[in-house]
Amino acid sequence: MFLHENLSVQDNGRLAFCGRDTAELAEQYGTPLYLLDEEGIRQRCRLYRDAMAEYFGNGSMPLFASKVLCFKRIYEMVAEEGIGTDLVSSGEIHTAVKAGFPMEKAYFHGSNKTDFDIRYAMDCNVGYFICDNEWEIVEINREAEKRGVQQKVLLRLTPGIDPHTHQAISTGKVDSKFGVAIETGQAEAFIKRVLTLKNIELKGYHCHIGSQIFDYKPFTDAAVLMLDFIAHIKEVCGYQAEELNLGGGMGVRYVESEPQIDYRENLRGIAALMKERCAALGISLPKILMEPGRSIVADQGITLYTAGGLKEITGFKNYVSIDGGMPDNPRYALYQSPYTVVNASKADKPADYVCTVAGRCCESGDLIQENVSLAKPEKGDLIAVLATGAYNYSMASNYNRIPRPAIVLVDKNGRDYVGVRRESLDDLLRNDI
Repeated sequence: MFLHENLSVQDNGRLAFCGRDTAELAEQYGTPLYLLDEEGIRQRCRLYRDAMAEYFGNGSMPLFASKVLCFKRIYEMVAEEGIGTDLVSSGEIHTAVKAGFPMEKAYFHGSNKTDFDIRYAMDCNVGYFICDNEWEIVEINREAEKRGVQQKVLLRLTPGIDPHTHQAISTGKVDSKFGVAIETGQAEAFIKRVLTLKNIELKGYHCHIGSQIFDYKPFTDAAVLMLDFIAHIKEVCGYQAEELNLGGGMGVRYVESEPQIDYRENLRGIAALMKERCAALGISLPKILMEPGRSIVADQGITLYTAGGLKEITGFKNYVSIDGGMPDNPRYALYQSPYTVVNASKADKPADYVCTVAGRCCESGDLIQENVSLAKPEKGDLIAVLATGAYNYSMASNYNRIPRPAIVLVDKNGRDYVGVRRESLDDLLRNDI
């Protein structure tokens, strides 16, 4: 009946998450409320970890993409599952350090790392920098020289692949703001420059073509292009990359019309083609890294809201108002991202009421979904938005001075606990002077 295995309907007709009555969780913790399936997240980490070890070998592993969901507990969990992480700011680094994450398995991204970011990352013993441009590598080298160390680095390159996703989440094209283009010859020149720097240990390359990709062919296209480039650089510079990070981007099913991805089969197919290409090029397969974030956590989370009033505009449209909105989920306002919406209080009833789910902010664009079908709500009903584990809490704001929701996790035994407490009104004033 539902998109994901952690959802079901109880005998009382209410939606259950990980076997728990969502109404009971909402009563205990309030709404809006982010819920996460701890065991589901762990199982997805293991899937990537084990499949990459089996198909790619050579120490290959997934890196949890911090930007999709960042709080202390998530780093504890991914560390316990034996995978690495990528980070994009000093704030994410600080959170990982405070969680006790092993920083030798951390990779630091960013297209504009500040001098403070570079110093702080080195202070925290971040294992790898993923370098985006020449002026950044000069600063990393300078700081490493001051410290008398060699800093491990991957260079972010743009392979010129268009995966046909939303323009805002396509990052592999030649004119992307990220990385250095292979097609223009700038990547080759960049590598030659980096190889002259005494305090840089160049380990390999990184690419990322985009997000929410359902077909694995764009990944193999990018991988083949990167392997060809590795072989070319080996020929002209005598340097062969030890590591190749293929980024992330595998899609997640948000609505019924989207396909279910077999992540393990995708990885098997990518690995087979990469091994075949390496054999043809006469090079060894590098250690392969990937950055699944969305596909680890998105469908392992839901958000609960309490319905306010209904507004029915005769002959036009119906609105159901909720006690959250774009501050806790800005993705529809930004990308028109699709979501499945369920009346969690009447999950056993026909979804035959067409409405727009509207947030509480003083913005006409504060919508969660338009023209969705759900059982007709009444004031006080719980409205569940599915697959909100990625990019919801991490992109949340205090717009209209609204406190951010709590994150509550449910473990494999059905026990619930707080991962991030709900912000209070006083929290909103914490930095005011």
